[in-house]
Amino acid sequence: MHCPFCRNSDSRVVDSRTADDGSSIRRRRECPACGKRFTTVETASLSVVKRNGVTEPFSRDKIVSGVKKACQGRPVSDDQLALLAQRVEETVRASGQAEINAQDVGLAILPPLRELDEIAYLRFASVYQGFDTLDDFEAAIARLREEDAASARSEASGASE
Repeated sequence: MHCPFCRNSDSRVVDSRTADDGSSIRRRRECPACGKRFTTVETASLSVVKRNGVTEPFSRDKIVSGVKKACQGRPVSDDQLALLAQRVEETVRASGQAEINAQDVGLAILPPLRELDEIAYLRFASVYQGFDTLDDFEAAIARLREEDAASARSEASGASE
């Protein structure tokens, strides 16, 4: 780590802390040559391998822009989309891999998107799950209804106990 003041190639770590969101480490450093202090932030890199083989850095902004298209005309705020992108990044990072396929990122979007808005979920799922016919949509809707009914039954049985 070069000192930003004198360009000395050595520095001493004075303090290390986890950043607010827990995804990075903030280090306070001191240059032995000039004595000035500076801060660095370290994060683990995460790359996405696209279908064509190109690798690019993971971007929450790309998650938000992709999901925003599915949410067009739906009552979903920018803050909700930002939280969804954060949850997706946490899920992807939890896999422990430095590189992840774009398809896996798309699949990681589905559960939190379903919680946010089922219509947007269906729109997005139609791309990532490869819906080809109306039957695919009908089957997905039937699954959603079954899962909702099962969830309602388990909540009702838990409340009656």
